[in-house]
Amino acid sequence: MIRTVNTYIKDIVDFVVILSQLFAVITILTGMLKSLWIFFKDIIFGAKSMKSIEESRLELGHAFTLGLGFLIGASILKTTITPTWDDIGKLIVIIGIRTVLNHFLNKEIEKHKAEKEINE
Repeated sequence: MIRTVNTYIKDIVDFVVILSQLFAVITILTGMLKSLWIFFKDIIFGAKSMKSIEESRLELGHAFTLGLGFLIGASILKTTITPTWDDIGKLIVIIGIRTVLNHFLNKEIEKHKAEKEINE
């Protein structure tokens, strides 16, 4: 059976989508572990619990933001191959929700950064 160029492109896109989703999972998992490490390290060595919570949340927020970026990219790529109107509608909703989440995460990160700079 002869494979067409479109079939190769679809296979490449499918691979990149899976890779992007894997990067998102790794990024978020790494951020969660790093956030826990910061929290427990600060608690064990006597830092204020509020400070350790803020540092942990900032680390987690950065990881979620990057992970959401990978997931948005994967969603866009998934829809590039023979999209239906239903696929496009789902993509719009997914990107909308993830963009709103990303926006509020960034606002929260900036707020905590500003508070941290004021307190230092």
